[in-house]
Amino acid sequence: MVTLRPVNRALVPVSSEAAHRVSAPNYDEFQSDKEVWDLLQQKPENVLRITMAHCHVDDLSQAVEEGGDAALAHSGEQMQDLVGSPLTKEIEGLLWVYEITSPKRTQHPQIGIGGFAASNEIRTEKVPDGSIIRNEGIRPEKAEGRAKLINATSSYIGTVNLAVKDSAGDLQKALVATTTAGSADFEATDEAGNIHRVWLVTSNDDQQTFIDLLAAEPAAYVADGNHRSAAAAALGKDHFLTVFFPTERLGLEPYNRLLPLNGVTNENFLEQLAENFDVTPLTVTASYRPDSIHKLGVYLDSNWYELSPKAGSYDPANGAESIDADIVQRHIIDKILGMSDARDKRINYVGGNKTAEYLEQRVNSGDFDLAISLAPVTMEQFVDVCDQNRFMPPKSTWFDPKVRSGLVIALLD
Repeated sequence: MVTLRPVNRALVPVSSEAAHRVSAPNYDEFQSDKEVWDLLQQKPENVLRITMAHCHVDDLSQAVEEGGDAALAHSGEQMQDLVGSPLTKEIEGLLWVYEITSPKRTQHPQIGIGGFAASNEIRTEKVPDGSIIRNEGIRPEKAEGRAKLINATSSYIGTVNLAVKDSAGDLQKALVATTTAGSADFEATDEAGNIHRVWLVTSNDDQQTFIDLLAAEPAAYVADGNHRSAAAAALGKDHFLTVFFPTERLGLEPYNRLLPLNGVTNENFLEQLAENFDVTPLTVTASYRPDSIHKLGVYLDSNWYELSPKAGSYDPANGAESIDADIVQRHIIDKILGMSDARDKRINYVGGNKTAEYLEQRVNSGDFDLAISLAPVTMEQFVDVCDQNRFMPPKSTWFDPKVRSGLVIALLD
């Protein structure tokens, strides 16, 4: 059973124009503070001034410590400014239907129901039968940073993406019935061209329909936002902000790597690759992106190579070991390059909002020695790992399109 309940006090944009001005990508979708600062120059009212307050300065050279006391104090001030802004209004007892239409999948919009999920349903060692299943380990310092932001702003701004199987398709039907019954209350188009639409659900009967449908689900899987849910639980909150999406409509993009050779020569690197991979030099002129799992691309010295893991390089019965990101970590990053800790700061993880051309550019510029391009994890792989009660390899799932911050905020005071 999965619990869904309305948000007691929700802050939402008053119109589509306001939604465009206020909303922004999540804090973890950026490669640098410069990218955050640039977006704040273009849209100074967006919620990055709260979630990434250290970048809310006239000049980036004035940036304060991320998550430090000064930044948190500024987050609180900017949150109060947003609550009092004519761009937002408060609604009590809210669920919402949330649709995201990607230009990559225009006929299959991602659609879900938003509200509060129960913190005590998160599966942990103390709650082994919890129905909300995490798929990655929690970094305490990262969860603590999110908790500090929650306290500083008395709000949930970041939203957790939870996936449910919806095997009978009843949730999907109810969601589509809402979106086809009338126009969205507001919408916003993001930087990648994804259209985010929100229908506010305030009727008791309509809310109960969605509550009952979620109660029939045996489990929900954390697709994005493990640390946001952990932060709420660590603060003793009995809920966290979420959207439940049927797995059928969720999309995944690659999660790639930029790396140093760490003293290994180009020739020796290629020789060692051949121990666990079939290596094929490519003559393509266009940038390479694998078209299926268990194909990998390596960009080195202005050349692309296609890799296929050899038999014995992973256990097919182990959902986590079968993920390409894990194969890469064990056989390339750890064994060849000597970086056994996936948190090593020399490893640059590049989400699916960046292209293969971007990888080439960073290598050609000398910032890194090589790039590894991966195919997206499949939903079947993702669910398999969760059902086996294992963790996904670090930085292996990039769900796309992502839930946008600032379209619905939960006020906690």
